[in-house]
Amino acid sequence: MTVGFEGSYLGASDKISPLAIMECKICWTPYDPADGDDTRQVLPGTPFLALPEDWSCPGCSAPKAQFLVREDPGAESARLAAQMAEATRRLVSDFAEVFHSKMRDVPLVNHALHVEAVGFVPHEEGFLGVLVAPWFMNLILLPKEGRPALRAGEKEVLRFASGDYEFLHNARPETGPYLACSLFSPMSDFTSQLQAVEVARAVMTELFKAENRAETDRAAEIRASREAEIAGVDLEDGEEATALQPTRRALLTGGLSGGAEA
Repeated sequence: MTVGFEGSYLGASDKISPLAIMECKICWTPYDPADGDDTRQVLPGTPFLALPEDWSCPGCSAPKAQFLVREDPGAESARLAAQMAEATRRLVSDFAEVFHSKMRDVPLVNHALHVEAVGFVPHEEGFLGVLVAPWFMNLILLPKEGRPALRAGEKEVLRFASGDYEFLHNARPETGPYLACSLFSPMSDFTSQLQAVEVARAVMTELFKAENRAETDRAAEIRASREAEIAGVDLEDGEEATALQPTRRALLTGGLSGGAEA
């Protein structure tokens, strides 16, 4: 049986991360996973929760149960990771339902593909990544709680290291509010899920490269080409997919998609 600990979180071991620095409440001796414990030959990098059950404080021999949390550098990242996993799970579930209920028999659907969330990372605005589906590939921002949401279909320009990108606001029953920037639609030029995922990962890499900004910041050119490029693809309930300018899409994907243009 795992011995608990006192102090923060009422001894709940699932509330602390492997980076948690613990402290003996009797003599205030710390246990830092980065240092380990020479007195018991515990190697550096050993989390507090991985210590032997009979491990005791090297300062006063108090048992593990007498330790409390002094600081936990990994708690926030763990919390964000859990939130992001749940948010992307809901996103995938929502669009998988759209596929099965409304898109399965639509001719533009590529049945070699399935719905998958790729490369999502915490972003100052929420969680950002790429959603691959059998009928589109979009940059998706799942906004943090409290971020103002516009009406469905309204546009917002977001700035990244590589340039400015136009997103559409929308919402789904399970996902809630989200912002989407179309990369590809339809998806007929993708031959496999692996290929689509590779392109999605390439997008997430190139998006944050500042050296791409000079090639993408052509506001006038983008505006001039947008009218000719916008493809009114009905994703669901009239949601419109707004195409990226071709040079920008090619830049982000590194040509991995072949001729896949909206």
